Amino acid sequence: MKLSFFIRDLELKHTFTIAHQSRDVQDTVIVKLEHEGLYGLGETTTNPFYGMTQENICESLENARDLVENGKWETPQELWELCKSIFEVNPFAQCALDMAAWDIFTKKKGRKLYEYLNLNPKDIPLTNFTIGIDSVEKMVEKMKEVDWPLYKIKLGTPHDMEIIRELRKHTDSPFRIDANCAWTAEQAILFSEELKRLNVEFMEQPLGKDDLEGMKEVYKYSKLPVIADESCIVESDVKKCHGLFHGINVKLVKAGGITPGLRMIAEAKKLGMKTMVGCMTESSVGITAIAHIAPLLDYVDMDGAMLLKKDIARGVVITSDSIVFPDGNGIGAEMVG
Repeated sequence: MKLSFFIRDLELKHTFTIAHQSRDVQDTVIVKLEHEGLYGLGETTTNPFYGMTQENICESLENARDLVENGKWETPQELWELCKSIFEVNPFAQCALDMAAWDIFTKKKGRKLYEYLNLNPKDIPLTNFTIGIDSVEKMVEKMKEVDWPLYKIKLGTPHDMEIIRELRKHTDSPFRIDANCAWTAEQAILFSEELKRLNVEFMEQPLGKDDLEGMKEVYKYSKLPVIADESCIVESDVKKCHGLFHGINVKLVKAGGITPGLRMIAEAKKLGMKTMVGCMTESSVGITAIAHIAPLLDYVDMDGAMLLKKDIARGVVITSDSIVFPDGNGIGAEMVG
């Protein structure tokens, strides 16, 4: 097995702003595994909020090289466990490696990833299209630019309800709102009643991840379901979210890849919670991987490649009424730039 990795910069169509950061370019790292004429690709984007950079991601991957190339493993799960201690401080790097391992493993099996997992692509829920924080005028322009049947609206400003009221004048599409930890419990409960009237489907991570007492109140009194994001990073967080949230949003990049992501989804289902997988503005490498496991989900946010000015890969093609996977086996994404 040969391991290689390289960095790329993903230029966004528009400045993307959420409650705690803005960016015009998303840095990413692509991992490639090669063996006996086959290859697998994986991806992780960087994130300053979590201290994940291209430099420390590549350093972690380099530290795992000997185990990847010379260690005893056959399945992605075995590789994940083999390298777990190396990636304890950098699950973002482990995600890219794990994704590449699933790609090459299922190619060896001669099957697409969703086929190997016995999933039906017809069961994939509609992805939302994300509108980042901006002036109301520009947010409206973004919606008109991409006429979509379901939007996620990023919030976390002093004028959040005014934003939703104004956007609602311009579309009948349902909204999901994501405050990225910016609200208090009192605000979330108060806002939920009007948000429900404004055809909002759910609220994602309204409070800070450590505000457990506040989330108990929101869970009890909110008129809308609440979905955990920052409060549900790794596997052990799933049980902690039970009774505080109605569902979880698993980010493969933050969790450490497809392997733990599948376990988190299964655990949430056992607890009777809704399941969602979200993206981190990946190229079509990461987005195509998400699409393969999307039949497991109640909700999905896999619009990352749609937000790019130029994609560096070719993979799943997502429209408002269809999902078309690449022809090849495995995850099936290919680099184009």
